[in-house]
Amino acid sequence: MKHGFIKVAAATPRIRVADCNENAERIKDLIRLSARQKVQILVLPELCITGYTAGDLFYQDALLDGAAVALKDIAKAVGEMLVFVGLPFKKDGKIYNTAAAVFGGRVLGFVPKSYLPNYNEFYDKRQFASGKGVKDTVLLDGIETPFSPDLLFVCKSISELSVAAEICEDLWVMSPPSVAHAMAGATVVANLSASNETVGKAEYRKSLVEGQSARLLCAYLYASAGEGESTTDLVFGGHNIIAENGRVLNETALFQNGMIAAEIDVKLLSFERSKYANHDETDVRVHQKIYFDFKEKKTNLTRTYPKHPFVPTDNGELSSRAELILNMQAHALAAKLSDRFKAVIGISGGLDSTLALLVAARAMGLLKRPNTDIVCVTMPCFGTSDRTYKNACALMAAVGVNSDTIDIGESVKLHLADIRKHRTSEAFDAAYENAQARERTQVLMDIANSVGGIVVGTGDLSESALGWCTYNGDHMSMYAVNSSVPKTLVKYLVAYEAKRLGGETERVLRAVLDTPISPELLPLADGEIAQKTEDLVGPYELHDFFLYYFVRFGFSPDKILRLATLAFLGDYDAETIKKWLKIFLTRFFNNQFKRNCVPDGVKIG
Repeated sequence: MKHGFIKVAAATPRIRVADCNENAERIKDLIRLSARQKVQILVLPELCITGYTAGDLFYQDALLDGAAVALKDIAKAVGEMLVFVGLPFKKDGKIYNTAAAVFGGRVLGFVPKSYLPNYNEFYDKRQFASGKGVKDTVLLDGIETPFSPDLLFVCKSISELSVAAEICEDLWVMSPPSVAHAMAGATVVANLSASNETVGKAEYRKSLVEGQSARLLCAYLYASAGEGESTTDLVFGGHNIIAENGRVLNETALFQNGMIAAEIDVKLLSFERSKYANHDETDVRVHQKIYFDFKEKKTNLTRTYPKHPFVPTDNGELSSRAELILNMQAHALAAKLSDRFKAVIGISGGLDSTLALLVAARAMGLLKRPNTDIVCVTMPCFGTSDRTYKNACALMAAVGVNSDTIDIGESVKLHLADIRKHRTSEAFDAAYENAQARERTQVLMDIANSVGGIVVGTGDLSESALGWCTYNGDHMSMYAVNSSVPKTLVKYLVAYEAKRLGGETERVLRAVLDTPISPELLPLADGEIAQKTEDLVGPYELHDFFLYYFVRFGFSPDKILRLATLAFLGDYDAETIKKWLKIFLTRFFNNQFKRNCVPDGVKIG
C-alpha cells in the first residue's frame, strides 16, 4: 500500500458444474493462497460458484439457493481482502448474473451483468435479466445489501483506490460500463468472465483489456473460467490478465487453471487521471460508494522497473524507435530550414553535437540539399583535448560539411581581461568557464547571420533538467533538435546511425561514443580530459531514471528512491542513489529559470 502499490490477483478455480459446495471449497483454497501471498484484491470468474455452463439449471431454486449458501460460506473465509466472486442471484422473480464483492467476512454489494450476449454460442438472455439501470438493494441475512451495476468500492485510507466491476460481455460492447465507472472515479476495474476459446480470440481479448486499461487510465483485472466447465460445444482456457494503463503486468497461458498476481500503482493511475481525464461532468453516472479499508502496510514489489526507461530493451524495438526519433528530429529541422536557411552547428567532438549533426544531415537529405549547406565549426579552447578535437575534425570530414576551426582562446582571454576589475580572483571560476560557452555561442550566431543560417542547438533533455548548460551560452540557439532526447537515449541514437551509415563514418562515431562526457571548460590534466560531467553531477542513467518518474508520473522522492534502489540493485547502493537524487532535485528546481526561456525544439516523448 505504501506509495500506492496494491497487490492484486486474478484466479481460476477448477470447478464442477452445478456443485456449489465443491466449487466453494476450490474458491476458498484460492482465497487462502491469495492471503498467504498478501493479495489485497482478488477477482474470480463469472458464475464460478455454479459454473457458467449450467444452462437451464439456473432456473432451479436448488441451484440458486445452493449458490447463496456457498457465497456465505466463502465470505467467512475472506479477511482483509476485497474479493469478487460470480454467482446467479434471484431478485423480484428475475435471475441475474452477478459479481458479489466480499470483504471482511461480509458481502458489500452485488453488481449484475449489464449486457447479455445472445449470438453465436451465447444464450445468456435465455436465463438472465439485464442489470442495466438497476439501483436497488437485496436482503442478505436481514441486511440491506446494494444491488446495482453502478457501485464503487472505495478504500477509506487510500483515496486513490476505487474499485468497480463489470462482467464478461460488458467489456466487448460499444460502450462498456467500465467507461462510466472510470468517469465516476474507479481506478481499478474487475472483470469476472467466462470467455470461451476460439482461434485468435485470446489475442483479441488481450488487446481489449490492454486498450481499456489505457483508455480509462485504470488497472484492469480480468479473470476467466477454465477447467471444469462443460465442454459440450465450448472449451474454456482460464485466460487471466492484469493490465495497468495499457501495459499487461501479468497473464496466464491458456488451459492452466491457477492464479496470477501483480502490484498495481494507484497513485500513478491517479496522477495520470489528474492530467488527462478532463471529461464533461454532465456525462458522469451517479454511483453509490461503498467503503472498506485496509490496514497500512508496505507491499513487497515483484514487478520490475528498467534501469533506462527511455530506452527500449528489445533490440528490434530499439532500432525502430531510433529510426522514428531521428526522422521526427530531421523532419522538424527540415521544416525550419526549408529552402532558405543553412544549418550552423558547433561541433565539440562529444555526443550531443554529433547527434545534432547527424539530424541535420538527414534534414538536408529530406530537402534534397547538399551537406555543404551545413556549416560546422569546432572551437577549441583551454580544456579541449586532442581526443575530442580529432573527433570533431574527423566527423565533419566524414559527413562532408562546410567546416571551420576557430580557436577562441585569445578572444576569451581578452574578454576576461576586460572584466578583470569585477572578478574576485583569477581562479577557474564560473566566469572562466561560462565565458568560453558564451563566446562559442556568439561565434555561431554571427556566422549564422553571415551565411544566412540558423544555429542548431545541441543540448539534450537531461542537461536541461539538471541545468547543466551556460545561461545564454550553449543554453541558447535558434532551434534545439535534441531538447526532448535524454542523455541515455542520445548514445543509442548515435550508435544506431553508426551501424546504419557504416564505413569511415561508423569508425568516427564509435570514437565519439567511447569518449567521456565533458564540457571541457577547465584546463587539461596531463593532456587528458580533467572535467568529467558524471563525476560532478552524477551518473546520467540515474538522473534519467529520476527524471522519468518525477516528471512523467509525478512520483515522490521517497518513491523514486525505492524504485531506483530496486532497479539499480548491484550497481549503486541506496546511499549513493540518495545522494544523486538530492542533487537532481536541487538542480532541477534551482535551474527552472533556464528552462523558462529556451528555443523551440521538437517534442519527442
